[in-house]
Amino acid sequence: MRTLVTLAFVLAAALASAQTTTVKTTAPADVAAPPADAVKTPSGLASKVITKGTGKIHPTKTDSVTVHYSGWTTDGKMFDSSVARREPATFPLDRVIAGWTEGLQLMVVGETRRFWIPEPLAYKGQREPKGMLVFDVELLKIQ
Repeated sequence: MRTLVTLAFVLAAALASAQTTTVKTTAPADVAAPPADAVKTPSGLASKVITKGTGKIHPTKTDSVTVHYSGWTTDGKMFDSSVARREPATFPLDRVIAGWTEGLQLMVVGETRRFWIPEPLAYKGQREPKGMLVFDVELLKIQ
């Protein structure tokens, strides 16, 4: 009985903690344009490592990946976030926008990187949001 009471207390504390955890939804200061120290690929994708990863393997364009991400328009409006949903996303790299397919292949597990994805590598002006998009992406797993 004592164990059940202790377990109930621990679960209640964990639930209260999870409910009070805040999710950062404000845009990074550099969403308007890539900073000078961002690395740019020939396609126009710019990126910057925010947190170095611990992995050694890079995903390929035919792999599926599990990530946490947040995306902003260049005026600082968040338009999508697995972080805000508190649920990582898993998807095949050959079924996402070209900027993600290219950019995730630069990463290793544990790495967080900021991407500035020009419109031709994003939604190509065919849907909202239009223009350059900025994503913070944390690579959690390669399948």
